[in-house]
Amino acid sequence: MPFTGITSFKKYPICTNLDELDADFAIIGVPNDMTTAWRSGARMGPRSIREQSSLYAFGASYDHEKDILYDNEGWKIVDCGDVSIINGDVEQSHENTEEAIRKIIANGTIPIVLGGDHSITNPVAFALESEEKVNVIQIDAHLDWLKDASGQRFTLSNPMRRMSEMEHINKMAQLGIRGVGSSQKEDFDDARAYGSAIFSPKQIRKMGIEETLKDMPNGEKYYVTIDIDGLDASVAPGAGSPSPGGFYYDEVSEILEAVAKKGEVIGFDLVEVNPLYDPTGVTSQIAARLIIDFINFIIREKQLNSPTK
Repeated sequence: MPFTGITSFKKYPICTNLDELDADFAIIGVPNDMTTAWRSGARMGPRSIREQSSLYAFGASYDHEKDILYDNEGWKIVDCGDVSIINGDVEQSHENTEEAIRKIIANGTIPIVLGGDHSITNPVAFALESEEKVNVIQIDAHLDWLKDASGQRFTLSNPMRRMSEMEHINKMAQLGIRGVGSSQKEDFDDARAYGSAIFSPKQIRKMGIEETLKDMPNGEKYYVTIDIDGLDASVAPGAGSPSPGGFYYDEVSEILEAVAKKGEVIGFDLVEVNPLYDPTGVTSQIAARLIIDFINFIIREKQLNSPTK
């Protein structure tokens, strides 16, 4: 039952020792919002997402619209708890995050990271360096391309610029970018000069998802970072920096499905869920649903490509 037992993500088994990890997917929380400039509280995101995910803690999922049964039997998915966060010490907390993700990747396991503010994507990205030529999909209201924020290089305002500076990062698409944010025209110019494809929800609705992703390579590795404010503020009010004019749940789910078909997803994060600003819990529920959807899509593609699993 959803309201009984230990609240791991979707009631998955718990692994508290990464040295003993034996799984295909590892969910890990990073309750760190120390670089938040406005509405703090994303540190409560991992716990809230886990709580809301218990609604879906039953067996296989049947999608009647697609006539597809998402059956994950035979695939090991575990919840590894949270990274050790040192209150007031951003640098050490990022180091702890990077170390944990490196262990997960070294084990051949796909990390699923629950934030936390968007600064947590910085250490996760560093941990991806063992993977060659990683393409990145960002779903977000904001470009996150500041050179620095008040002199700080690894905050929620610049993970995408930091990723663009990493040798193992290849192509990048930034989807859902809209409105007024911290990034200025020169930041957009720099992102486009790097080669990033930047699209607003309105542009994507006109073009379609296939056209939006047409220049992203097929069959290569992908990392996806999802800021919950990529969704419209009316859908996901519990965000660190909610923004009108965003995606709806179905649109984000369809993007994730398209990415899973595009190439090999080696990990993803979902950040900036702030339950303190959503007493209904719907933001955390949507976040949990998107994570479950993406896991289903990834496994579905693996089953189609390796049916013996």
